Amino acid sequence: MDKHYLTPLFAPRSIVAFADEDIATGRVLRETLAADGFKGGVQYLDVAGSGTLEQLAKARADLAIIALRPERVAEALDIAGRIKCRAALVLSNGIGAQQADALKAIAQREGMYLLGPNTLGFQRPSLRLNASHAGPLAKSGPLALVSQSGSLTASMLDWARKNGVGFSTVVSIGPQTGIDIPEALDFLANDRATHSIVVYMEGISDARRFMSALRGAAIVKPVIVLKAGRKPAGNEAAQTHSGTIVGSDDVFDAALRRAGAVRVRSFVELFSAAKCLASRYRPVGKRFAVVTNGGGPGVLAADWINEISLELGKLTPETAAALQSRLAPLASLSDLVDLSEDATPEHYRAALEAVAHDHAIDGVLVIHSPKVGSDGTAAARVTAEMQRHIGKPMLACWMGDATVDEARAILFGADIPNFRTPEAAVGAFGNIATFYENQQLLQQTPPPLQQLLAPPDVECARLIIESVLAERRRVLTEMESKALLAAFHIPVTHTALARNGNEAMMLASQLGFPVALKIDTPDIAHKSDVRGVALNVMSGNTARDTFDDMMRTVARQRPDARINGVTVQRMARRGREIYIGLVSDAPFGPVIVFGAGGTMIELIADRAMELPPLNQFLARRLIDRARVAETLGAWRGAPAVDLEAVEQILLRVSEMVCELPQLCEMDINPIIVDEQGAVAVDARIVVGPAPQGGHGHGPAHTGRYGHLAILPYPSSHTELVPLHGGGEYLMRPIRPDDAEMLQDMVQRLSPESRYFRFVSSRAELPPAMLARFTLIDYDREMALVAVQRLRRSDDGEHTTERIIGVSRYVTNPDRTSCEFALVVADEFAGKGIGSRLMQGIMDVAREQGLKEIDGLVLVNNPGMLKLMKSLGFSIQSFPEDPDFKLVTHAL
Repeated sequence: MDKHYLTPLFAPRSIVAFADEDIATGRVLRETLAADGFKGGVQYLDVAGSGTLEQLAKARADLAIIALRPERVAEALDIAGRIKCRAALVLSNGIGAQQADALKAIAQREGMYLLGPNTLGFQRPSLRLNASHAGPLAKSGPLALVSQSGSLTASMLDWARKNGVGFSTVVSIGPQTGIDIPEALDFLANDRATHSIVVYMEGISDARRFMSALRGAAIVKPVIVLKAGRKPAGNEAAQTHSGTIVGSDDVFDAALRRAGAVRVRSFVELFSAAKCLASRYRPVGKRFAVVTNGGGPGVLAADWINEISLELGKLTPETAAALQSRLAPLASLSDLVDLSEDATPEHYRAALEAVAHDHAIDGVLVIHSPKVGSDGTAAARVTAEMQRHIGKPMLACWMGDATVDEARAILFGADIPNFRTPEAAVGAFGNIATFYENQQLLQQTPPPLQQLLAPPDVECARLIIESVLAERRRVLTEMESKALLAAFHIPVTHTALARNGNEAMMLASQLGFPVALKIDTPDIAHKSDVRGVALNVMSGNTARDTFDDMMRTVARQRPDARINGVTVQRMARRGREIYIGLVSDAPFGPVIVFGAGGTMIELIADRAMELPPLNQFLARRLIDRARVAETLGAWRGAPAVDLEAVEQILLRVSEMVCELPQLCEMDINPIIVDEQGAVAVDARIVVGPAPQGGHGHGPAHTGRYGHLAILPYPSSHTELVPLHGGGEYLMRPIRPDDAEMLQDMVQRLSPESRYFRFVSSRAELPPAMLARFTLIDYDREMALVAVQRLRRSDDGEHTTERIIGVSRYVTNPDRTSCEFALVVADEFAGKGIGSRLMQGIMDVAREQGLKEIDGLVLVNNPGMLKLMKSLGFSIQSFPEDPDFKLVTHAL
């Protein structure tokens, strides 16, 4: 069970091929399989030829490759199932959606994983396997390519051959394929030959599966995405400001950020980003220094650094002073590290040594311009030598053409990313900085409800929504919208509804002047457009007259609108205006939006967004990405606003989104914020029936949070458990920040316990495995940790924590069963921890609708076999390996 379930597809030991030589696809398949020297066995079968039954009796293969006319594909796929192939690749083209569904049904019935139809296939250069018609077999290398476009796949391979780019895997995903991008990413995340992954995509069929696989891959290796079909902001049918200014491409950006991946905008940038990220540099920020022998190229680099929101890295005064004496007299260190036109290779060495030790710099761009008397090749050799010592991202730009070919070859041989222009090099570093910034977002696993905040009145909020839907309405009134916000403890202005002028006068007098009056109607999204808002009303008489004027004006401009009356509220204190909104995206579901508020919201179009759920870290990052963030500090004599109050509203909105799947659109605009806090002045909310399962066209995701693309941290599975013999421990789902404690537990295990758990003698978990074990997708797997709290001996007050046991399951590809693993610290064996952890993950698996849990236990691990028997597991031999027992339990 250690091999990935797609190993028979992408790393087959043997192949059976159905290749019709009368069609181009069949001829190409025969030629490539013969020419490239696949390391496994290949056998050809003919579905219509004589002797097929005799061939079938002898045929055995992991993978079936089918390159036949469309009408013969189903028969070949059926034969592949009969000879127990575990995977199939259909290269045949011209197959419609209905026939493709029929092929998927055959594959599912026979237990085969199906790639295709209408695909170029795949390549695995290290195996000498070219199961494609995308051209010659690519050069072997650490980069994987997954593409939804056949023509672009072929173009990328052609470009890569000329530029010396090698691949571990190339996969072309067709429009009706059984194996889609999520499955391919899942395989590549576990593929040791793959160091980084590039993805070209045009659409998503299932957001939850896509995000799950993307997050799982990005936590262990860089993933770079190029997406076509960018849609500008704007949805004319939207009923809120948020829906109007947010486009689907904005949401896709937010999703990639949260998944820890990097998005690029061009074909060439895709590969340069992959090359830089594959180096696995660990920068800590955006400060990019420029070492150059020419002021002009350096200034171009500095301009682009500013353009893409990086920071020009500058030497500290101490470093600059020590370096100055080692450089030419005309060298300048004020901003750029400008070595001047007199720069020698030793000057480059001195500058790079200074940059390497300066903690104010996160990365460096080395630029060389051809000068009379300069030796670009020698400077490149020095740069290549320094690569081993610098310890931070180093990129190069050797400008020119024929005169720098040798220098570029030296840099290429040293694995230093080299670019022809300064702007391209700066853009590549921007991708490095973005990747590691997004990795911080990936590490966040917020719960649906904030533990430190007062619990919301969810039942009240649901009743408000149900009453609106019962009246066959979708748009809440201002009063209803504010009641919904108040149920989640979001501060709102006190508001009352007046149905005539006298009521408006009395309410205004009771609330105290000045007041604001607003038309109350579900049919007008933007009230100020029809003169439906009056501010700073200073007297009762004015309130009455304003009411009458507003009712007449709105009725004249919108005679079709249903008008309930006019709301009266006291004017909020002066402050800065922001807005918080919600949009629903296909396929990613609800998205939280933040930006500058007020009546000019659409003109300003300040929008930063994040997929829910949020925590404080994510809320602060969301605020920082909006342009309005620059105005929230001390500004033009006004003190800084209470950012914590803004964060609290964002967290409360996140709770609303998690707990109320009926929410479709929402504007809280404006929110007045100052140094004393924040208050929502107006709100507009659109609701609808709760979505049935997930978003997109893939299989539905059921459960309480099925409407979210990212499942919240399942805090409901947290429990305080008594420990046999005294004491207690906390059982809870694992979190990414448990990595250090988990590694400590593994290191403390006895060699025997480590071998029983990992079937290896490793003393600790490799970084990639540690990341996979702690950042998990709670939708398809679960890991429960037993955490013991210990008082520190130095002061007796503060506590430390340690993990003393872990149980986990991973859902199998059939999505009806799961495989488990369990380990308990040696000093806690026999104290009931293993039994309780197993019961815990079995309970979660049942909640997820799984029907069976199984696992492999070494035959020489009697303690585990005894525990499994006590829990009711059946124990039987494992035919594939006699060293193991297969234990199973129905759920």
